[in-house]
Amino acid sequence: MDQLIVVIGLMLVTVLIVGLGDRFHAPWPVLLTIVTAGAAFVPGIPHVELEPELILPLFLPPLLWALARRTSWAMFVDRWKTIVVHSVGLVIVTTAAVAWTAWALVPGITLAAAIAIGAMTAPPDPVAVEAVAEPVGIPRRLVGVLQTEGLFNDAAALVAFQAALAATIAGEDLHFGFEVLHFLYTAVAAVLIGLASGWVGSWLVVRIVDVPGRSGLTLVIPFVVYLLAEEIHASGVIAVVVAAVQMSAADSEVDAEDRLASASFWHVAELLVTGFAFGLMGLEFRQIVDDAGSDLWTMVLHGVVIGVVLVVVRALWMGVTWLYIRGYEDNASSAPRTPAEAVVMTWCGMRGLVTLALALSLPVDDFPWRSEAVVIAAVVLVMSMVIPGFTLPWLVKALGVAGVADAEDAEERALVERARHAALEVVTSAPTNLPPESVARLKALYDRLEQDSAPGTHSPEYSQRIEQLKTRRDELRALQHRALVAAQAEVLRARNEKGQDPHVVDRVLERLDRLSTASNTQTFHH
Repeated sequence: MDQLIVVIGLMLVTVLIVGLGDRFHAPWPVLLTIVTAGAAFVPGIPHVELEPELILPLFLPPLLWALARRTSWAMFVDRWKTIVVHSVGLVIVTTAAVAWTAWALVPGITLAAAIAIGAMTAPPDPVAVEAVAEPVGIPRRLVGVLQTEGLFNDAAALVAFQAALAATIAGEDLHFGFEVLHFLYTAVAAVLIGLASGWVGSWLVVRIVDVPGRSGLTLVIPFVVYLLAEEIHASGVIAVVVAAVQMSAADSEVDAEDRLASASFWHVAELLVTGFAFGLMGLEFRQIVDDAGSDLWTMVLHGVVIGVVLVVVRALWMGVTWLYIRGYEDNASSAPRTPAEAVVMTWCGMRGLVTLALALSLPVDDFPWRSEAVVIAAVVLVMSMVIPGFTLPWLVKALGVAGVADAEDAEERALVERARHAALEVVTSAPTNLPPESVARLKALYDRLEQDSAPGTHSPEYSQRIEQLKTRRDELRALQHRALVAAQAEVLRARNEKGQDPHVVDRVLERLDRLSTASNTQTFHH
C-alpha cells in the first residue's frame, strides 16, 4: 500500500508542478528536476521496488510514441543529415568522451562499464527541449532540429548502452566491428517492424467505432511494437518511432474529434510518464544517499566533471557543424546557421527521461558501479536542466535568436491560403439549395481566415470596428460561458440526489460538455 501511495503521490506532484509552471511561466521539467533533487534529501519516503529490466519497456514506448506522432516522413527526408550528424555522430563522440572521463575518474571501473555510463548520459531529452525552448521564442526551425535529434539519438545511445552493459555483466571486452554490424541490423529490422506495425495499427484504428477504444488501442500499440522489436534483438526505440510516424501519416482517415482526443490523451500520458520517472530517480537517489556515506560527495564531483565534459563536447560539435553548414549546406531547415544559434543549441542539450531510465535500468547485483552511475545521472540532469532552463530566456534575448519568425509566418500564411482555397472550392462548386446570401457569408468566413493571418493589412477604422465587434462578441460568450457553467453545476448537483439515475445525469452532462466544447472552439477560431 505504501508503494501505491508513493506512485499516486508522484503523479499528483507532477500535475501540480505543471500547473505551477504555467502560472509562473517557468518550464515544468526544470521545476520537476528541482523537486526531484530536493526529494532525495527528505527522510522517511518509502522506496518503490521496480525491477530494473522493466524500466525501459515501461517508460520509453509511450514517451517516444507521443513525440514521434508530431513528426512526419517529409520532415525526416528533409533532415536526414541532421539525424546522421546529431543523432548518431554526436552520440558516438559524446559517449566516447564521457566513457574516457569516467574510466579516468572512477576507481576500478572497466571500459565497458564506462561506455555504459557514457551512452547513458549522451542523449538529450526532446520533451525537456520542447518544454523549455519553445516558450522563450526560439525559432521553430531550431526546435524542430533539436526534437529530431532527440528522437533518434535515443536509439544510438540505447544500442551502445545495451552492448556495453552486456559486456560488463559477462566480464568481456566490446568488439566494435561486431557492434557496428549489430547496430545496422537493429536499425533495419526495427524500420521494417515499425512500418508493418504502423500499417496494421492504422488499419485497426479506422475500424474501431468508439473514440475511447481507438485511444486505448494507440496506448497499447507502442508497448507491443517495442517488445516485438526487442524480442528479435532489433531497436525498440526506432520501431516505435517509425510505427508512430506511419500511423500519424494515416491521420487523414481519422476525424477531428479523434485527433483532439488522441492529442489530449497522449499529452497527459507523456506528462505522467515523465513525472513518474523523475520521481523514481528522486527515490532511488534517496536510497543512495543513505548507503553511500562519505563517498557521496566524490560521486557528485564525478558527476559535475562529466556534466562539464558534456557541455564542452556539444559546444565543439555545434561549432564544427556551423562551419560545415556555412560552407557547404544550403538546406533552409539546417541548424545551426549562425554562431548565436550554435550557442543556443549547445545550451539546449538537456538530459531527461532517457538518461534517468537507463540509469535506473542498471542491474543492482551485476553492475558494481550502479550507485555511482545513478548519482552521475542525477547530477548531469540538474546541471543540464536547471541551469540552462533558467538562463535560456536571457541567453536567447542577449544573442538575438528569438523573434526571427518571418519565414515561419510566411509559411503559416501560405498554409492558411491553401486551406482557404480548398474550402472555397467546395463552397463554390458544390450544388446547394442555400440562398445566395448564405453562400456569400460562408465565402466571407474563409476570406477572413486569410485576412486574420496577415496582420497589418487593415485600415485603422476597420481595425477599430473589428475591436468593437470583438468586445461585444466576448461579452456575449462570457455570458454564454457563465450560463453553461451554471447548467453543468446544476446537473452535477443532481448526481448526488436520491432517485436520480447516474446514467441519465452523465448523458445530460455530456450534451452540455459538447456544447461547451463547441463554444470554446468557436472562440478559438474567431
